[in-house]
Amino acid sequence: MSNNQTLTRTIVAPNHQPTVPRYRSKTTRIIFGIPYWVFTTALAVIFLYPLIWTGVSSVSPRAGTSQTDGWGFGNYAALGEYQAGIWVYLGNSLFVSVLTVALTLFISLLGGYAFARFSFPGKNALFLLTLAILMVPYATLLIPLYVILNAVGLQNSLVGVALVITMFQLPFSMFMMRISFESVPKEMDEAAMVDGCSSWGALWRVLLPAVKPGLVTVGLFAFLTAWNDFMAPLILINDSNRMTLPLAVTNLRGQVQGVVDYGATEAGVVVLALPCIVLFLILQRHYVRGFMSGAFKG
Repeated sequence: MSNNQTLTRTIVAPNHQPTVPRYRSKTTRIIFGIPYWVFTTALAVIFLYPLIWTGVSSVSPRAGTSQTDGWGFGNYAALGEYQAGIWVYLGNSLFVSVLTVALTLFISLLGGYAFARFSFPGKNALFLLTLAILMVPYATLLIPLYVILNAVGLQNSLVGVALVITMFQLPFSMFMMRISFESVPKEMDEAAMVDGCSSWGALWRVLLPAVKPGLVTVGLFAFLTAWNDFMAPLILINDSNRMTLPLAVTNLRGQVQGVVDYGATEAGVVVLALPCIVLFLILQRHYVRGFMSGAFKG
C-alpha cells in the first residue's frame, strides 16, 4: 500500500505543477488597478465639478442675482424674461442645429460613399482639398463668408448660420463616412447589385444600416458644434430676435452699469448643457462604435 501511494505521488506530481492561489491574482489585479481608478476618478472630478457647481449655483441664493432668498428657480425666470425670451432663443438654436445636422449627414453620406466606392479623376486630390479646410482658422473665413451671404441675401439669417457651420463640419464628417464605408466589405453591395439593386439602392438598402454608427457620430458632432457655436451667430446675426442661445446667454446683462447677472448666466449654461449631456448619454454606444469604424479593417 505504501509503495502504491509512493508510485502514485511520483507519477502525478510532475503533471500537476504548484499553482498560485487565486486570491493572490485577485490581489494583484486590485493593486495594479488602484492607479487606474485614482486617475479616472480624478479626471471625472475635474470635468464634473464645474458642471455640478454651475447647476448648484443657478438655484442657490446669492446677492445681486434674481435668487436672493432661499433656493429656487428665480434665475431661470430671469433668463426666460430676457429680451425676446428663452423660448425664442431655444427655437433659434434648435433650428440651426437640426438644419446643420440634416445638411451634414446628407452631404457627408453621399460624399463618403463616393470616395469609398468609386474611382474618378482627382479623387484623392479632392479629398485632400476637403480636409484642407481644417487647416484654415475658423474666424478668418467668417468675414469673407459674411460678404458672400450678404450678396445672396442670407446675411442675418439662421439658414446662413447653418450653412457656415455645415461647411466647417464637412471635412471631419466626410472623413468619418469614408472610413465607415471602407470598413464594410464590398461584397455586400456587390451582392445587392447582383440581386438587382442599383448603386443608389445598394446604398440605401444595404450600406446605410451598416454605417449607422458612423452616421450617429457625425450627427452628434454636428449637433454639438451647431448648438454651442458662438462665433458664426456673433458675426452673421445682428437682429436680437434671431440670436441663438449661446449668444443670448453671453449678452445677458443686468440693468445697472452693465453688471453681469451671474445667476441668470449660470442658468443659461445649465440650459445649454442639458440637451448635449442627454443626447450624448443616449447615443454613447453608437458614438464609440462610430469612432471604431475602420480601426480593424483588412
